Amino acid sequence: MEPKRYPRQLSRGANNAAIALSETEVGKLFSDDTRSDIGSEAEKMRFANEVNGLVVKFLRLETNEALSADMLVMERIYPIDFRAYEVEMREIWFDVFADELRALHAAGFVHRDLLRPSNLPGDGYDNILLTQQGLRLIDVGISVLQRQVGESFFRAYVQQELEELELFRVFFLGR
Repeated sequence: MEPKRYPRQLSRGANNAAIALSETEVGKLFSDDTRSDIGSEAEKMRFANEVNGLVVKFLRLETNEALSADMLVMERIYPIDFRAYEVEMREIWFDVFADELRALHAAGFVHRDLLRPSNLPGDGYDNILLTQQGLRLIDVGISVLQRQVGESFFRAYVQQELEELELFRVFFLGR
C-alpha cells in the first residue's frame, strides 16, 4: 500500500512526511501510527541548534488538526544542486561541514543518518543538503545524545558517522 500523500508535501522519510507550511517553515508530521517520538526529536534538534547551525533549526511543536497529526515545525531550507559548483568551492563547504559535525560530536550529539541504509528508499545522502548557507543536516529522528546512550555506544556511533563522512566526501567532491 502506498503511503498517504499530504497537501503541500515536500518529502517522505521512513516514518514521517514533511509538508510546506509557508515560505519559511516546514512541518514534519507525526500521526498516531508513527514509530518516531516527536518530543525526543525536538530535544535533539534543540541541542544541536545550540552547538552550531549545521542541523535545520527547530522552531516549535504544534498540532495540525486538519491533518490529525502533531508537527515538529522547523525552518524551511531550499537545497541546491552541488554539481553546479566547482570542486574547489565544494571542498570549502565540505571542510566547514566536517568541522561543524565534529563540534556536534564533541558536544555529545551524533546524527547517525548521514548515509541512508541501502534497504530504504531515497538517495544515499538525502539528509545532507547544500543550501545558500552551505551544507546542512535534516532529520534527526535517529540521532542520539551522549547522555542518553552512554560513552561506549556514543563512541561507536561517532566512529560509524566519521566513516560515513569520508564516504560522503568522496561522493560530494567526486561527482
